[in-house]
Amino acid sequence: MKTLPRTRRRRGLLGVAAALPLTLALTLAVTLAGGLGATAAPEAAAADEGNHGRPPVLEARAKDLITVKGRTFKDLNDNGRLDTYEDWRKPVADRVADLVGRMTLEEKAGLMLIDTLNASCDVGTGERGTVPAVAANYIDVQKMHRFVFRNTVTSPDQALCTAETGGFGTRISVTPAEAAKFTNSVQELSEATRLGIPSLFKSNARNHIDPDARAGINESAGAFSAFPKEAGIAAAALGEEAVRTGSVPTIGDMAVVERFAEVMGQEWSSIGLRGMYGYMADLSTEPRWYRTHETFTEDADLAANIMETLVGTLQGPVGADGTALTRDSDVALTLKHFPGGGPQELGLDPHYAFGKTQVYPGGGFGYHLKPFEAAINAGVAAIMPYYGVPMGVTHDGVTYDQTGMAFSSQIVNDLLRDRLGFKGYVNSDTGIINDRAWGLETATVPERVAAAINGGTDTLSGFHDVKTITDLVGAGLVTNERVDLAAARLLEPLFRMGLFEDPYVDEAVATATVGNAANREVGLDLQRKSAVLLQNNEAADGGKVLPLKPGSKVYILGDFKEETVAGHGYEVINGNVPAGTPRPSAAGADYVIISMTAKNKNTSAYRSNDPATGLNPDHVNPIVMPGTAGLDGESPYGESDACVSYGATACTDSGLRFGGSYPWESGILDFSGMETSESWQVVPSLSTIQQVMAEVGDPDKVVLHVYFRQPFVLDDASGLRDAGAIVAGFGMSDTALMDVLSGDFAPQGRLPFALAGTRAAVQEQKSDLPGYDETADGALFPYGFGLTYDQG
Repeated sequence: MKTLPRTRRRRGLLGVAAALPLTLALTLAVTLAGGLGATAAPEAAAADEGNHGRPPVLEARAKDLITVKGRTFKDLNDNGRLDTYEDWRKPVADRVADLVGRMTLEEKAGLMLIDTLNASCDVGTGERGTVPAVAANYIDVQKMHRFVFRNTVTSPDQALCTAETGGFGTRISVTPAEAAKFTNSVQELSEATRLGIPSLFKSNARNHIDPDARAGINESAGAFSAFPKEAGIAAAALGEEAVRTGSVPTIGDMAVVERFAEVMGQEWSSIGLRGMYGYMADLSTEPRWYRTHETFTEDADLAANIMETLVGTLQGPVGADGTALTRDSDVALTLKHFPGGGPQELGLDPHYAFGKTQVYPGGGFGYHLKPFEAAINAGVAAIMPYYGVPMGVTHDGVTYDQTGMAFSSQIVNDLLRDRLGFKGYVNSDTGIINDRAWGLETATVPERVAAAINGGTDTLSGFHDVKTITDLVGAGLVTNERVDLAAARLLEPLFRMGLFEDPYVDEAVATATVGNAANREVGLDLQRKSAVLLQNNEAADGGKVLPLKPGSKVYILGDFKEETVAGHGYEVINGNVPAGTPRPSAAGADYVIISMTAKNKNTSAYRSNDPATGLNPDHVNPIVMPGTAGLDGESPYGESDACVSYGATACTDSGLRFGGSYPWESGILDFSGMETSESWQVVPSLSTIQQVMAEVGDPDKVVLHVYFRQPFVLDDASGLRDAGAIVAGFGMSDTALMDVLSGDFAPQGRLPFALAGTRAAVQEQKSDLPGYDETADGALFPYGFGLTYDQG
């Protein structure tokens, strides 16, 4: 795939020099010419070290430029001199040290804060991409320079302007150009601060097909090029390796991951997104954990290979100093969730008070470290510990305290830094201070902040009160040296990526880059390659059920568009009808093709303090965490919430807004069980699928595509295994799916995680180990399984 050099992709050929009062945009040509008549102060000339080094692109919008012996620099602190931190020729370490020495305590503490800052809009004019009022407080008062961007970026006809402030779960959406305008505006405000420190915008994953994207977890793809979910990337990588080598895949073909990451990096950097909360190095060893949809695989070696490739592609090659960030880096990663968020007890997530515990019944703590080790060796910029509490863990002679990972000096300072050699900064998960301080439930906010900082966390996500940190320093509970160290760690990536020289992007380039035809084609290709053929029976004519015969009469049910199927040359009977409308029969069809999945329902009704849900005595949480209210193995799930047991005014878990079923139904992953459960919905309903299969008469005429958002169970009682062909998907368009079903593209994906055949196997498996070898029933389909059209 041919791509523009990174600097051209962000700046484009539109970044010509412009001379405006205090708004000077200099491209490389202007830099080489020495600026637009700017003059060097005598002090700057005396400090000049010659015209060595590759001159960067400079753009200044709020500060002046100075020239020194033909070189141009930004006078970021407005003192008319070239200071060390302003000199792009100097080593990064020298620039960092110089800037830290110039900063006030408040400015250094402000670097340790990161929170949501979304684009807003003017409902009166309809203008989108505006800067919300809260930005002034964040930048000028709290001294912040890191922000999480959560707006959906979409097409002009889909972008939405609403009368809200653009907070955490904003409904305001913007176009790529409006997103670029917004990040540029914030960068200009940052440049205008006393020392001109730029900002870094981060986001959760965006480039994936996900019908249930949730704030705080991931964002809708919108206008971005759409790829399969993370498991689909792994499935495609395994399949591509099998095709290339003719052997059983083991480590995946990383060209697949490179192609994905190259497109992602182009698109993100074009709108000014230069940081990511991701990717997840967590392993999908616990099928009940609803966040398995963000993991790549259960296999630690494959995950390690993927993490290394993502870092190398998005950040660049690791240098002699162990870092992998340069001006050419597209996106600096914050790998999560150290030391591996996969082994959640009962699959319950520590976003919720009832799911605080991480367990390792199979002794797999070290297994989950492998992907993180690979990323660290590749020079990953940042790492995020999880909320979870390690329970009964002893690893390499160390018994870990039962406190949240981000507060644990054993986890962050001793294991991550001292033992694994991590050199970057540690970014907490969002809300560890105010909402999810597991193990420190009775501590005050300042006590939690002190514990996190002293435990090794450098920046606190979801927190924006700089005074808390400065007061802790004043009280001697956090040292000045610790704040200096965090500030240095947090500044270094900004220097390495060239943001001090040019944090701005070109709106026209953003429009031309995000979701362009070439990028979308890469996404579509990987969607096809991610499909895993699980079953392909022999048909009545002696051939195989798949591929579909040309010109056949096809009955569709589920996530298909009639025009897509017809466009592949088939006569279509559409079984997707509005509620209350009689569904046509499948009788007489040559094939029935069904696209199905399962999703959650009714969970917004969950209330921790409600006798009908959270405090229902019929639903007891079996988890035991000694010394923690509500986790005694005998209390209802809601008892552990701070609003019930710790006097908090708000309930952490109410609404289950981060996803997942009711906690007492986390182990129901079989389609028969989900069909009759309170908080799962099979789509289309299992009863409808069974009716359609009966109508067509011959189950071998049925082709089933299952979107495995989690490792769902094709249980025997559901009748789904009777289908003539079964295809596993991990997020794909109906166009990609029909390309596979029609035979235009032969399936080649391989399972990135094993699939159980019974609910009992799901409940018996050990949360920290891959597969189902330790269970009585074992796996229905093992890791790495996958057929193609010349196999049975």
